[in-house]
Amino acid sequence: MALAPPITDIEQLKPHPALARLMEAIPAAVQAAKFDRDELTVWIDKGSLREACAILRHNPDCPFNYLSDLTCVDWYPSEPRFEVVYHLLSISKKERVRLKARLHGSSTAIESVTSVWPSANFYEREVFDLFGIRFTGHPDLKRIMMPDDWEGHPLRKDYPVEGYR
Repeated sequence: MALAPPITDIEQLKPHPALARLMEAIPAAVQAAKFDRDELTVWIDKGSLREACAILRHNPDCPFNYLSDLTCVDWYPSEPRFEVVYHLLSISKKERVRLKARLHGSSTAIESVTSVWPSANFYEREVFDLFGIRFTGHPDLKRIMMPDDWEGHPLRKDYPVEGYR
């Protein structure tokens, strides 16, 4: 069975409840969108990410009340270098959406979403520890996997294979 081609035209995707709500509330923050394999991905300006998460969590049409994952992708040597990825789930509607925020390698800070989803605490600490992304407003941003005296962030693509010597 052939896969349907991805839809990247925001106008065609506006009927989706999550994108419609974001476009209504913060249209300038929505940078791009893609619907592929029954999954919606929305790229959000990093300065509006926490607000977008709060809007989707309290959306009456489709409340994305569960943060199922938060991770990061390093696109080194490209810029913007990092994408912080938020996987959201609406339990009542059985709907998923993925939010992505792009960060340049020179400014790896983004606002914490622990005020929206307290479960983001450990996800953000893991991303901080392994990628070096700083989450402003995080209640306890410190290493969670690597020792406190560890140099660098091991999941960055420019991290030496054998570690720093």
